Amino acid sequence: MYPSRFRYEAPRSLDEAIQLLHDGGGDAKVLAGGQSLVPLMKLRFAMPELVVDINNLPWLDYHRADADGTLRVGALTRHADLERSELLRGSQPTMAAAAPLIADPIVRNRGTLVGSLCHADPQGDWASVVLALGGSVVAQGPRGRRSIPMARFVTGPFENALEPDEVAIEAVIPAARGTRAGGYLKLERRVGDFATVGVAVAIERSGDIVSRAGIALTGVGGSTIGATDAAAALTGKPLTPETISAAADLAAQAARPRTDHRGSAEYKRHMVRTFVERILTRASGHEGASAERAA
Repeated sequence: MYPSRFRYEAPRSLDEAIQLLHDGGGDAKVLAGGQSLVPLMKLRFAMPELVVDINNLPWLDYHRADADGTLRVGALTRHADLERSELLRGSQPTMAAAAPLIADPIVRNRGTLVGSLCHADPQGDWASVVLALGGSVVAQGPRGRRSIPMARFVTGPFENALEPDEVAIEAVIPAARGTRAGGYLKLERRVGDFATVGVAVAIERSGDIVSRAGIALTGVGGSTIGATDAAAALTGKPLTPETISAAADLAAQAARPRTDHRGSAEYKRHMVRTFVERILTRASGHEGASAERAA
């Protein structure tokens, strides 16, 4: 099927892009990597009257750490850039674990992290990772710039908190308050598939004590789920078999899976528990990334 008729614009400044979106009202869409928008348009699930292509804004292609350790990922940074990033491998174990598990190489070469966050697919991997890390999305529009915490950015399945005339320009991961550890594990029917279950875990430790924890779930609810009770159960405590088991149980309770052709609700909840326990057990032995596909 072909997309419905649309107008195409490729602005050369962010102000121009914002003005185009403002003039287009709710009938305009931003194109960055296009790995979500274009398939939706071809299936006519999305029929924008205007497509605003921001690929002529190369200054949005970056990922860098500020002096204080805050990580910034620009709107045109591709998944493949993050997959190859020495910066992530050295300082962001949860992101480094997730990057090679995003879809397939074709999608990773064009798709973007920020675009994935905006798409807000309940089975999307990056939203869980950024949520577990306590990250945010920076949006710019006619009224200026604002930071939207990831916990409030995804408002529902395929829905986000952006205004129609705002552009998401970067994702921000706050600096760690301790030594980072964690990982991302994903159950999929075949390589490159959407997650049947995905679990992102990000912890920070001061000595043996967890100073901050984040756990988020992919594919087991109508949108990305923050397992806040599970994270709270770890904070202020060491990683022991008892605290790990308690956090894994609470994460499984936070899941809201449905039985479908990918598996029963009970099976998916069991996998959430298993993945949380596996990541935390590995982290209790040494800091580093935990990356694994499960089929």
